[in-house]
Amino acid sequence: MMNVCNTSTLDPYVPNAEKPWNRHRAIHLFRRLGFSADLETIDDALIKSPAECVDDLIDQAIQKPVTDPPEWADYTLLDFESFEKNIDDFIYWRPMWMRDLYNNGPRDKMALFWMSHFVTEFGAYLCAPAGYHYLKCLQENALGNFREFVRKIGLEASMLIYLNGNQNTKQQPNENYARELYELFTLGRDNGYTQNDIQETARALTGYIVVPCPAVSFIPALWDDGEKTIFGRTGKWGYDDVIDILFEEKAEIIANYIGQKVYKHFVYADQPDEVIINGLAVTLLANDFELAPVLRQLFKSEHFFDDTIIGTQIKSPVELSLGIWREMGFEITDDALEPLTNVNDFLGQVVFQPPNVAGWPGHRSWISSSFLRSRWQVGNLFVASIFENDRERFRTFAKDLTNNSKDPEFITATLIDHLTPNGFENSDAYNRAAVAFKIEIPQGYFDSGAWNLDWDEAPYQVASLILYIIRQPEFQLI
Repeated sequence: MMNVCNTSTLDPYVPNAEKPWNRHRAIHLFRRLGFSADLETIDDALIKSPAECVDDLIDQAIQKPVTDPPEWADYTLLDFESFEKNIDDFIYWRPMWMRDLYNNGPRDKMALFWMSHFVTEFGAYLCAPAGYHYLKCLQENALGNFREFVRKIGLEASMLIYLNGNQNTKQQPNENYARELYELFTLGRDNGYTQNDIQETARALTGYIVVPCPAVSFIPALWDDGEKTIFGRTGKWGYDDVIDILFEEKAEIIANYIGQKVYKHFVYADQPDEVIINGLAVTLLANDFELAPVLRQLFKSEHFFDDTIIGTQIKSPVELSLGIWREMGFEITDDALEPLTNVNDFLGQVVFQPPNVAGWPGHRSWISSSFLRSRWQVGNLFVASIFENDRERFRTFAKDLTNNSKDPEFITATLIDHLTPNGFENSDAYNRAAVAFKIEIPQGYFDSGAWNLDWDEAPYQVASLILYIIRQPEFQLI
């Protein structure tokens, strides 16, 4: 997983004989910008140029409607039968987002990314409508203007409660949100601000309360109307002034910080390329903090499609679980949504509940001795569940992927190359996988050409091979 020298730039990737636009690179795009894709989607993408494909994905993401509001979306806590009913309703609703993550990959991949940036924890505010409106804010702004995103997220009930903004008053200033606004959301730790800036900002952010949740109100009597000095500018600043001053005085720092966050999450976490990050920052500034131009530049770039980038990240639990279904072309039924959510919880990615204000650490933190075994078990569970409900899908999957080949070694290699970013390490690894595919069928049937994918055993063979692939380290990469 070491990133060897990558001298590719942010110039658009232009396919050539050495670096063709093929399934290998197309699925790389869908894995990073979404939650992978089935064979039909990949083949459709190959009809277009890489740039056209990226533009289509981002345009579609921008145009996607938000997750359908539950019936209680505009309730207050007073409208629920009980406080416990409010919590139960949210727990039962949360799996509905799995469908949108599956169907609306790029938009909701971005929303999930921001959930780990603009962190709140449902367990801290326990207000179902606030949870829905938090997700709605993430989805609506995921590819929009970052400055306005920052402005809006800070007045979400979930954020005001989580970071004590609703307890921040003229009489008793609370610095929590002001500190995280700079340290985690816009500038980075100890980067361009002082403790005095935090204290003065906290005063400017006073006056907002959440009663009854999720109703947010501004109470002038709780706002500090005195003069504050923030980043060297003095005035009777309020909430909107803080955001404006921050983005006027610290624009370059913000652009670099967000460029790095995007790069590390979607491209390469271990060794951020400062030249590329600086280029993304320049684009963010040139477009007045609009995010879509930055994403278009990054995902169209020769740097993103360079061989040294493919297969260098570790799948998150959501990428792992949804990717299994998408790459095999299996539709997710309503009955599968709750188990999918529970599986991600089990593997350490509890949506709406990151571990702390810094979000999910990601990348290597997803792998440990216990988590790795659990990831295998999850793969076993999904494959067994799909096989039980529709075993013929495995036969169809293999036929479609291999053009109904009769060659077991070719079928094995094709499935491996489809389900892993860079295939297996060497020919011996492919040979061992072929043994798993052949199961106990005598070799003579393969040698004579008598065997084919219409055999009764074929769905079980394909499922056995997929289970074998899932247990290999290469499958954990993206």
